[in-house]
Amino acid sequence: MLRGLNTLLLLLIGALVGIALYAFAPVHLVWNGAPRAVTPRGDLAQSERTTIELFEATRDSVVSITTAGIVRDPWTRRTREVPRGTGSGFVWDEAGHIVTNNHVVAGASGAQVRLADGRVLDAELVGTDPRHDLAVLRVRAAGQGPEPLPIGRSENIQVGQSVLAIGNPFGLDWTLTTGVVSALDREIPAEGGDTIEGLIQTDAAINPGNSGGPLIDSAGRMIGVNTAIFSPSGSSAGIGFAVPVDTVNRVVPQLIRRGEYRPPVLGVLHDERANQLARGQGVEGVLVLGVRPGTPAASAGLRPARRSARGGIVLGDVIVEIGGRRVVSSDDLRDALDLHRPGDAVELVVLRRGEEVTLTVTLAATG
Repeated sequence: MLRGLNTLLLLLIGALVGIALYAFAPVHLVWNGAPRAVTPRGDLAQSERTTIELFEATRDSVVSITTAGIVRDPWTRRTREVPRGTGSGFVWDEAGHIVTNNHVVAGASGAQVRLADGRVLDAELVGTDPRHDLAVLRVRAAGQGPEPLPIGRSENIQVGQSVLAIGNPFGLDWTLTTGVVSALDREIPAEGGDTIEGLIQTDAAINPGNSGGPLIDSAGRMIGVNTAIFSPSGSSAGIGFAVPVDTVNRVVPQLIRRGEYRPPVLGVLHDERANQLARGQGVEGVLVLGVRPGTPAASAGLRPARRSARGGIVLGDVIVEIGGRRVVSSDDLRDALDLHRPGDAVELVVLRRGEEVTLTVTLAATG
């Protein structure tokens, strides 16, 4: 009985203490149901303002691309067009040309381009270059298309500089991601067993749907076309790749003009098997097996391999450098030529009878 009274007494004392604390508590400790006061934000950091300004200045030049494919009903044999995939692109010029990746439009039966203002326009395919994973579409915007995106130069890009990527990852339109240039001169496999060389590596998040969108520097210039990621999961792992702007500016005008890209011509015949045999004998470079008449190689006086009076092979010139770039294989030679335009005068270093000889060659256009 006594224990029960003690317990009741303690409960009464606790209740009285609680009531007293509530009655005499400071006003600011009593919740009155009103929202909390907002703390003033203050000015944005300069880096934030710069990023916002860059996005606002460039977003209208970025587009969303939706492709379609043809499917055939196996029972009725009827065909119909269905959505196939999405990607990104950007406005190249005032004529309505849109640059994107080749793999975004490869195999598609049609494509539509959605502009930042909401307009959806049918696009026609102008040209493709699978080797550099680039393609050009064209839309008819009746003179009311977005402004072309400014472009920069590849030679000024430095590891560590800030970059922005704008695109449509997973269909989420006009998504901005930021990062830095992580590395330069990377290479990845391309269609047909070739490789895409000289790529920019970035840690700006790039995901499916970003393909074909621009990589932008802190001056608001396009310095690359986002083309691929390295990721075991298929999503961003902080390693993305972009085709450098100098390659884009070399390839795209040809795609617009003739629908395909043709690298400049030197005019020599070469074969990698012969180069490998020569390397086994300690000779490194690209063996000149033949020279086509009327080509830059013929004008420069390159000497091909020939048969001796006894039926053997007399070694001709061996190309070891072109335009300051060392070459060892046939692929090296093609890649070195791809860095130039028809009409460029380049220095060619060849091994001739064991001595290095420097020649000047003016590259020609593919016929």
